Parts: sequence; structure tokens; C-alpha cells
Amino acid sequence: MKIREIQDILGAELLCGEEYLDNDVFSACCSDMMSDVLAYVKDQGLLITGLVNPQVIRTANMMDMVCVVFVRSKVPSDEIIELAKESGITVMRSNLRAFEASGLLYCAGLSKDHGDKNV
Repeated sequence: MKIREIQDILGAELLCGEEYLDNDVFSACCSDMMSDVLAYVKDQGLLITGLVNPQVIRTANMMDMVCVVFVRSKVPSDEIIELAKESGITVMRSNLRAFEASGLLYCAGLSKDHGDKNV
């Protein structure tokens, strides 16, 4: 799924990374606990979170994620946006709750495991 499609599905506002909108995302995770993302996430492309601090971008970068969506109408700071730009990570925000965003993307074909069609 293209990042552009994720933006459309979630009705998300693009905050940075317009040049990456045609990049592919094959999987996603949703968490507000970056320790869980570090401990359990493998080969993920998209992070959905309501946690708004620079550690989110640092964690996404460490896990080779290409996109972060802040949910629940959260607004990341300029510092977070700049860090994402430096890291080459697309950042969006959505008014949806994490559960809704995850469900919409799952129904559209995005899974938790790269290439896993039996989830």
C-alpha cells in the first residue's frame, strides 16, 4: 500500500514527507509504548501512535519505519517534524482514534506482518 493511500484512508493531514507519498508500506503497528515497539516490532513500515514526543521518531527510525501517523488529533511539535525530515520519515496526523485507524488500514489490506496474507 502506498503512503498516499494510507493518507486517503485515514483522512490524514500530511505534516512532512510529501516526496515519499508513493513509497510502499507493507505492514503496520499501533502503540503508545515505544518500549513495546522496540521489543516486538519487526519489519514494520507504519507506526500509529498517540504519543507525541521526539522518541517516537527516534524509535521509528531505529525500526526502519517509513511513516508515523499521530492519532487522536495530536499535533507534533516543530522539533518532532524536523527530526522526521532529517530521518526521511513521513509524518501525518489524523482525528481518528488508534483503534479506528488500525481497523481501517487492516480492512484495506495492511497487515501486522510483512507479506502475511493469513492474519
